Amino acid sequence: MELTGVELRRVRMPLVAPFRTSFGSETTRDVLLVRAVTDEAEGWGECVALTDPLYSSEYVEAAQHVLRAYFVPAAARVADATAVAPALAAFKGHRMAKAALETAVLDAELRAAGRSFARELGAVRDRVPCGVSVGIADSVPRLLDEVAGHLDAGYLRIKLKVRPGWDVEPVRAVRERFGDDLLLQVDANTAYTRADIGHLARLDPFGLLLVEQPFDEEDLLGHAELARAIRTPVCLDESVTSARAAADAIRLGACSVVNVKAGRVGGYLEARRVHDVCAAHGVPVWCGGMLESGLGRAANVALAALPGFTLPGDTSASERYYRADLTEPFVLRDGHLPVPTGPGLGVAPLPDALADATTSTEWLPLR
Repeated sequence: MELTGVELRRVRMPLVAPFRTSFGSETTRDVLLVRAVTDEAEGWGECVALTDPLYSSEYVEAAQHVLRAYFVPAAARVADATAVAPALAAFKGHRMAKAALETAVLDAELRAAGRSFARELGAVRDRVPCGVSVGIADSVPRLLDEVAGHLDAGYLRIKLKVRPGWDVEPVRAVRERFGDDLLLQVDANTAYTRADIGHLARLDPFGLLLVEQPFDEEDLLGHAELARAIRTPVCLDESVTSARAAADAIRLGACSVVNVKAGRVGGYLEARRVHDVCAAHGVPVWCGGMLESGLGRAANVALAALPGFTLPGDTSASERYYRADLTEPFVLRDGHLPVPTGPGLGVAPLPDALADATTSTEWLPLR
């Protein structure tokens, strides 16, 4: 395979409703898409960096710059997707940008070979169970109405975003309204500190699946201390940046569940290695989401079909976030999404939808 050029495309995707977390509120996604063109096919990758460096140090403008100035030129001579990460290894960080380029190259390679993303990663299921992430609401009654709507739509698990001042009471209200059988978990996005361990223990009576990333991403020892102090399983998200980081966190006792996000760890090939490490240690994993378009969602669904993904992920239907997706919409059926089976990602952008959403394009020739 010969890489002949790469397109960096920015698209604007308004959300159906604001999505609030502990670090801010989003109303529109500014998405960076990477299109890798080879002598045999073309492929797509989606960079999940946010507009501002709030979830992580990465942000969209920086991702586009580092791809243009460093990553695309360094990957000019790669023969296949497995060579992308080694070609970029000298450059520190920017894992989301690296993941987008690797995914685009892998998609092109698989489309040319007629193989699916799911088959390449090692999927064992043809559909995956879906959970939904519920942002911080204006009030508890509004939160209950939103949760009820998601359950009516068929979602099998609810994740509540929490922060100091919005935690115990909303969790209590959801549990009391919808009962003990509801699969329920919370996500703090690093909003707490070790001083809050006693407060977080107040979540124990609610039988949560897990509490996700309560402390700073670098505070593995704090998470280990929390895990010893509470009954609720501790899950890591932002802290797990590679398979090695996952292994270290497990060894330290900092988590008993891991959220796998391909963008956060540098790509789907590394995400598969995170899955393998966790499976070897008997640690369940689930697939996190970053409000992806249908392109990123297709890759996530394929990843979530691997055997170690035993908990419903944030692989929600397209309509959860967008009135119009870039691809044919992913539709929830009986709480599940189908795993695409076509070559590569198994989906492609709809030309009109892509054109309507595009705000800029940049072509980087390599031949």
